[in-house]
Amino acid sequence: MESIAWMAWTLPTAIFFVLLSTTLAVMTWLAVAYPEAERVGILHIPTTRGDRLFISLIMTAVIHLLWIGLVGTDTIVTLPIGDGIELSSLWLATVISLVSAVAIFRTV
Repeated sequence: MESIAWMAWTLPTAIFFVLLSTTLAVMTWLAVAYPEAERVGILHIPTTRGDRLFISLIMTAVIHLLWIGLVGTDTIVTLPIGDGIELSSLWLATVISLVSAVAIFRTV
């Protein structure tokens, strides 16, 4: 564990890596089960599912970094569960990222 001790292994970090791994596994399964065909969208370049996933991940990173820089990570609500679960404003950035990913997969 010494080699990974530098990273803050919190629950959100673990969820992120599990979801990323799951996404890559599903994309691999889709590529095997349903072979990809390039298509041309609003960027006027041929893209595959993997290209659109990469663009979505980059956009997600940009949206979150801009959100942290411009809005911050303040708590927006506390859920009345147990001692109270605080929800950060980053969840709004996550929703925006998911909407942009859907738009990218549909139009690019």
